[in-house]
Amino acid sequence: MNLDRLYNLSDVREAARKRLPKGIFEFIDRGAEDDEALAHNREAFRRIKARPQALLDVSQRSCEATMLGERFSMPMAIAPTGAAGLVWYQGEMELAKAAAATGIPFTIATRSMSSLEEIVALGGTLWYQLYVFTDRAQTWKLIDRVAGSGAKALLVTADVPVQPNREFNRRNGYTFPFKATPRSVIDMLRHPRWLIEVIGKYQRTTGIPQYEKMPEYAENLTFEDIRELRRRWPGQLLVKGILRADDAKKAVDCGADGVVVSNHGGRCLDVSAAPIDVLPEIVDAVGHRASVLMDSGVRRGTDIAKAVAFGAQGVLSGRPGLLGLSLAGQPGAEHVLGILRRELLIAMGQLGCAKLSELGPHLFGHPALIRSGRREHA
Repeated sequence: MNLDRLYNLSDVREAARKRLPKGIFEFIDRGAEDDEALAHNREAFRRIKARPQALLDVSQRSCEATMLGERFSMPMAIAPTGAAGLVWYQGEMELAKAAAATGIPFTIATRSMSSLEEIVALGGTLWYQLYVFTDRAQTWKLIDRVAGSGAKALLVTADVPVQPNREFNRRNGYTFPFKATPRSVIDMLRHPRWLIEVIGKYQRTTGIPQYEKMPEYAENLTFEDIRELRRRWPGQLLVKGILRADDAKKAVDCGADGVVVSNHGGRCLDVSAAPIDVLPEIVDAVGHRASVLMDSGVRRGTDIAKAVAFGAQGVLSGRPGLLGLSLAGQPGAEHVLGILRRELLIAMGQLGCAKLSELGPHLFGHPALIRSGRREHA
């Protein structure tokens, strides 16, 4: 794969679509039901237009950022995903290495096909995404294991109260945890390169790729669980999947150090608001006393610039890393991260900003900012 010919994430996506079985590609690429939330996440970014500052010295630009008290090469972390091991052999480990090499955090998913200990051994800054189990005792046991691993932050997923409706998975014959079905086998046989390089390697080592064995996930997570997690978890605690200012306040009141404004990449509630649209009000509500990150829909460096301008410390991104990973493992993921970093630096220069701290709502027209009268203020 000649990565140098892939100039943006659209190029990467198209190459990944050709390489991966349809069922796996759609599991990564699509959202839920009619893909409305997925499309709206992108449309919300597109609606936000810039009013650049002119005639400023931007010859020496830096996109280094502080997230959760630690300095990184850019305001971005790899989001937790449950399909890395399906797009590349030991995919989580390859993604973790790419993140470390790029100088950004990697978020380990509860639904990971590589063990926590294997990923930790690779080094780098690691965060851990938690699905709370129905059996809370098993959750507390996992918390102790994660705390002992050295992970810096715990991101508790709050936006999957029930299993989402992803009809395309059933239509494609794919189930998760992964297992072969007649329809998926036919799909895989049409992609021999992927079959040899991914499934073939698993067959020679561990067999069919599977998630680590985990208890059943809870469908009754409450703020009381956040309080208990705060009591038990010694590091940074964030609640991921917040779209309301009042919920952000409650999470922080329960002891969370921050929130991730997210609609799960449009993969759960298909009529959910786009996170970039509600980010300003959540920053207004809790940004003075908690960290605010954002995910869902990030595909360009300009998207990162917009999120930072509206008050996010940084963004999490999942799909881009997976798509790059599917093409070349660690080098493919690094290529995607390099694209986003380069685009961010270009956007900063075009906006007249040499540092991230110079980005602000004064540079953009955003409906929420216009309504609040904050557009003219840095």
